Amino acid sequence: MTTKKIGIIMNGVTGRMGTRQHLIRSIVAIREQGGVQLDNGDYLMPDPILVGRNENKLKALANEHSIERWTTNLEEALADESNIIYFDSQTTSRREKAIQQAIEANKHIYCEKPTSTSLEGSLRLAKLAKDAGIKNGVVQDKLFLPGVMKLKRLIDAGFFGEILSVRMEFGYWVFEGDWQECQRPSWNYKKEEGGGIIVDMFPHWRYVLDHLFGSVQALSTVATTHITKRVDEDGNTYEATADDAAYATFELENGVIASVNSSWAVRVDRDDLLTIQIDGTEASAVAGLRDCKTQHRVNTPKPVWNPDLQNTIDFQDQWDEVPDNQLFENAFKIQWEMFLKHVVQDDAFPWDLLEGAKGTQLADLGLQSSQERRWLDVPSLDV
Repeated sequence: MTTKKIGIIMNGVTGRMGTRQHLIRSIVAIREQGGVQLDNGDYLMPDPILVGRNENKLKALANEHSIERWTTNLEEALADESNIIYFDSQTTSRREKAIQQAIEANKHIYCEKPTSTSLEGSLRLAKLAKDAGIKNGVVQDKLFLPGVMKLKRLIDAGFFGEILSVRMEFGYWVFEGDWQECQRPSWNYKKEEGGGIIVDMFPHWRYVLDHLFGSVQALSTVATTHITKRVDEDGNTYEATADDAAYATFELENGVIASVNSSWAVRVDRDDLLTIQIDGTEASAVAGLRDCKTQHRVNTPKPVWNPDLQNTIDFQDQWDEVPDNQLFENAFKIQWEMFLKHVVQDDAFPWDLLEGAKGTQLADLGLQSSQERRWLDVPSLDV
C-alpha cells in the first residue's frame, strides 16, 4: 500500500465557499483522514496550491491549515506539471477565462457553478474540454445533502407511486447591511458583477430536478428585486441591480410540475432553509438539508374544509422520519472524492461541464421568461 500525491490548483479559495467547503471541509478533511483510498488499496493524497489575488490572505490560510504551497501567479501554477487538477471557486465573472487557461495547460477541470456568465461561454468551455480529452466536473453539492440522498432512496424504492408534483422553498432574510451586517457579499446583488438569485440558484435547481425527478422541459418565472438599496462591506449604500427573489414553475419531461420559490427576502417559518416536498399517488415526503419525513396514503388524515370549526388535526404529527441508515459526510467532500477517483481510476462522474452549461441555460431562460412574461421551452444541449 502506497500513498500518491496529486497536485490541485485551488483558485479563489479565499472566498467564503472556497475556504469553508472546498478547502477546510473537503481537501483539508481528506488530507487529515489520510487521503482517498483507491480500488487497489493505495491512497491518493491531495497536494493543494492555493491561488488568489491577496498574498496576505493566501499566506494566512496556508499557514492555518498546514499547506505548503500558495501563489498569486496562476500561470506559474499551471506551468507546474505536478499540478494535475485545476479547481475554480472565483466569482463567476472571472471563471471562464481561468478555466480556458487551465484547459489549454492540459489540466483536468473541477469548478463551482455557474461555469460562465453566459450559456455561450459555458458551452464553449464544455467543448474545449471535450476536444482536449481532459476530465471535467462541476460542483453539484445539493445531490449529496443527507436529506436529498434520503429522498433519492425513496424515489429509487418506488415509494411515491406516480410522482405528481414537487414544491421547493428556498431562502432566508439577508440583512440589508445598514443596522445589521449583510450575510452575503455585495456582488450578489449587482447584476453587472454576475449577481442575482436566479444566476446563483437556478443551476442548483436544474441538476436537482433533472437527476431526481426528470429533465426540465419548460419554465415560467417571475423575478424581482424586493430590496432595492443595500449597504456594502465598506458601509456605502448602493443600488441593488440584481434579482433577490424568483418564483418559478417548471414542467418536467414526465408531466411532473415543480413549483420553486427562491428568495433572500423571506423570513423562515419552515423546517429548514431549503425544503423539498414531493407528492405522489401512494405517498408524500418533505426533505430538508439533513432530514426527510414521509406520509404514506394509509397514514394520510382526512381533513374537511370548514372554517367555522376549530381544526382538530395536528397535521405535522402525521409524518414519519426517514432513518439515517448510513453515515453522511459533507456533501462537497463526497463529490471531491468522487472526482479524484474519476481522474485517477476513471470512475464514473456524470456531472461534467455540459451539465454545468445546463444550469447556466436554465438561469438565462429564467431571466428571459421573467423579462418577457411568458413560458419558455428548454432546448436540449450538446457539444
